[in-house]
Amino acid sequence: MPGFLRTLASRAAPALRSHAVTQRATLYSRPAKEKIGPLETVIGLTMFSLAILGPSGWILCHLEDYKKKA
Repeated sequence: MPGFLRTLASRAAPALRSHAVTQRATLYSRPAKEKIGPLETVIGLTMFSLAILGPSGWILCHLEDYKKKA
């Protein structure tokens, strides 16, 4: 019985995997429609910096308050 299952699995596995192999990503190689200006770049980088560093800065500034609660 194990030999039969091994044979069945070895024949079924490539058929089951073939669907996942044929998937392709959709890529576009054209340039952007609009140029991004320096002001928009600065605003975008500032927002990302605040979103990433803001919560950790808040925790570090209020570390003593958190120590008193525990």
